[in-house]
Amino acid sequence: MSKRTAKITRKTNETNISVSVNLDGRGKADISTGIGFFDHMLEQLAKHSLIDMEIKCKGDLHIDAHHSVEDCGIALGQALKEALGDKKGIRRYGHFDLVMDEARSSVALDFSNRAYLVWKAEFTSAALGEMDTELFREFFQALAGAGGITLHITNLTGFNNHHIAESIFKATAKALRMAVETDPRAGDQLPSTKGAL
Repeated sequence: MSKRTAKITRKTNETNISVSVNLDGRGKADISTGIGFFDHMLEQLAKHSLIDMEIKCKGDLHIDAHHSVEDCGIALGQALKEALGDKKGIRRYGHFDLVMDEARSSVALDFSNRAYLVWKAEFTSAALGEMDTELFREFFQALAGAGGITLHITNLTGFNNHHIAESIFKATAKALRMAVETDPRAGDQLPSTKGAL
């Protein structure tokens, strides 16, 4: 099997980002975005998906974290899409229902090449650390768009904002792990009756 890796660089007037992924890794994370809570969530994404991720971002944090968070989502989505290549032999779909103390979140996704986000999560705190909670949706919107992912995220229960956010990222990680895995029964078949994804 060919190596399922990718490296993306994205440079704009607002951010300078490099992202590398190894879909067949062990969940190693080397993350530095300048946004502490976001780094923590991206480390969870790598750890629980078993996808090695290196994400480095230098952004215009003197304004706010919006551009950095959104552009990291775009670059990571692009990297995942490139690393999957023609998508032959992958499971394609992933889903996970995850609890973290009082919080429970459900994520289902499809590497369909049809980008769509369904987001059903609310936060009662405006920020966690230096990250505005409204930016979580922006990250996943960017990830889905650039990665060609149909992504449904639902927070079912929870009152601790940290737990809600972390349960969402961990559930996404577990769903990603399932979707990008190769299916030994599928061989080199494309997981679609259309003949293209």
